[in-house]
Amino acid sequence: MAELRHSTVAAAARASNSPAKRDSDASASSSPFSAASTARGRDDDGKDAHRSSPLLPHHHHHHKQLLPSPFRSLIALEDPRAPTASLSYRILLAVLALLLLAVLFSAPSPWSRLNTPYLCQKEGITLHCPQTKEPLSLWENPRAATTSWKPCAERRSDEPSDVRPENETSGYIFIHAEGGLNQQRIAICNAVAIAKIMDTTLILPVLKQDQIWKDQTKFEDIFDVDHFINYLKDDVRIIRDIPDWFAEKDELFTSIKRTVKNIPKYASAQFYIDNVLPRIKEKTIMSIKPFVDRLGYDNVPMEINRLRCRVNYHALKFLPHIEEMADKLATMMRNRTGSGNPYMALHLRYEKGMVGLSFCDFAGTREEKVMMAAYRQKEWPRRYKNGSHLWPLALKKRKEGRCPLEPGEIAVILRALGYTRETQIYVASGQVYGGNNRMAPLRNMFPNLVTKEELAGAAEMAQFRKHVTSLAALDFLVCLKSDVFVMTHGGNFAKLIMGARRYSGRHRLKSIKPDKGLMSRSLGDPYMGWASFAEDVVITHQARAGLPEPTFPGYDIWENPLTPCMCRA
Repeated sequence: MAELRHSTVAAAARASNSPAKRDSDASASSSPFSAASTARGRDDDGKDAHRSSPLLPHHHHHHKQLLPSPFRSLIALEDPRAPTASLSYRILLAVLALLLLAVLFSAPSPWSRLNTPYLCQKEGITLHCPQTKEPLSLWENPRAATTSWKPCAERRSDEPSDVRPENETSGYIFIHAEGGLNQQRIAICNAVAIAKIMDTTLILPVLKQDQIWKDQTKFEDIFDVDHFINYLKDDVRIIRDIPDWFAEKDELFTSIKRTVKNIPKYASAQFYIDNVLPRIKEKTIMSIKPFVDRLGYDNVPMEINRLRCRVNYHALKFLPHIEEMADKLATMMRNRTGSGNPYMALHLRYEKGMVGLSFCDFAGTREEKVMMAAYRQKEWPRRYKNGSHLWPLALKKRKEGRCPLEPGEIAVILRALGYTRETQIYVASGQVYGGNNRMAPLRNMFPNLVTKEELAGAAEMAQFRKHVTSLAALDFLVCLKSDVFVMTHGGNFAKLIMGARRYSGRHRLKSIKPDKGLMSRSLGDPYMGWASFAEDVVITHQARAGLPEPTFPGYDIWENPLTPCMCRA
């Protein structure tokens, strides 16, 4: 059989007389997959058959012979119809088809991207966001069990009083507590602290009328003065008014000789001893102006910081009728849909002044943007200039998480965290910039959203409308008592609530400080689906739920009073 096969091939080769036929036969014989070439090593002239093709060197021919049969068929070096290649060829095609299907299923196709459930869809002024499964830790801090801290800022029973007799005082200091209620609260705490540092007598601070709030509230209209003075009697001497023997009462803040100015922000305790105390000893009574953030945190003795916590959390008590009304509002929130239901308090910072001062860019109509530009140019002409530099600045601030969250943005975050439409939300805020249209996405996603004015009747709120600070005090207390507190931007109100909840042990309940930078990055990703976004939000905010945290140089004790105001239980 082998001889017959050889003779048949040889005869076929000799029968090729035309040049075209010889070229065709030479090409066929040069292929390493040719049956003829595998049967003979040389042609009838005694030369190597594969050398007859100038396009296929010997070494190339050798490497192709090493390829498996299906791959030789794929690159057209073997006829896939040949019986020796058909089965391997079909197997190769099947493997390639399976690989292609795997790639198509693993990679997001354009169609799948078009049908991905993205963050939210907007229909008019309504935001529709996908529902999420309600997690078990919705109302409880997931890491609360790992903490064991308790408040310890109060004076110990064995601590002796070190307050000098009145006739041995170093002098008297008088301050105006400026800003809103919470800025005033911080100023009062700092005033007690510097009185202690300089061993002076503190005249009851005056709550200065704020240009924005337009409020005429006095200290005694908000706080319990008797409790304030008596509670601190072993720390600092505090008197209600300027002594009668002082004849320049009306000029105390206007007289240059009687006013200490140019105190740097976050000044050290030593600065007051070296620069302020000598003037007080010289003039006996001195006013300090301005008095906002004029005492540092990490450059004062530990006991001074502990005293500031003692003032903030124990000495400053709101009047009984404010406390009672706040308790009533909190009870009404829990009983709106039953008995003992939890509620969330949302501090929504989106007033016109906040939006303007932030110099961030927000979604809005063309008319809104023109009006906001005119407002900024009027209120902050030096910062606004011609407005050309504001757009890149706004983008940078938003990426860094320094822009207040819009109502619609915080609604998306809350939905991602797992809060449902049934969640009861108490809103503490001023007049929201943009009005009902701006609030619509939040209200549509969380319809059980109310303010103190909507909870209580007009008659009940009438007595509190006399003082804007009283209304702020109600918001403060209802937020403090809430099961979950959420802030949308920084500020003294949010810092004091976070700190008070940590100090009082309410850190076991959530106090959420949203990652605004994460929100900016997520909304800027056109391919991020809802599931990925919700997972990122949940994981990120596990560590932003209000637990006491180790402090560091430059920390703010109002937001995190862990050291030195709290001790291990």
